[in-house]
Amino acid sequence: MPQATVKSYDSLTRTGSLVADDGETTFPIDSTSIETSMFRFLRPGQRVTFDLVDEDGESHTRNLRIGIA
Repeated sequence: MPQATVKSYDSLTRTGSLVADDGETTFPIDSTSIETSMFRFLRPGQRVTFDLVDEDGESHTRNLRIGIA
């Protein structure tokens, strides 16, 4: 289960990005990323865990959860 920090998030479009602990790898957040989460707002600097799934040959973040597992 990957862990990262919220780099940016727009609550209106429900999009943003995460940055991995290496400080270089980024993962996009889309509205589907937090669809199953009870949280609808993220703030920069917040730690999250998530699943990476392969859809149509591309990696996507899914099941975003607040905190560290």
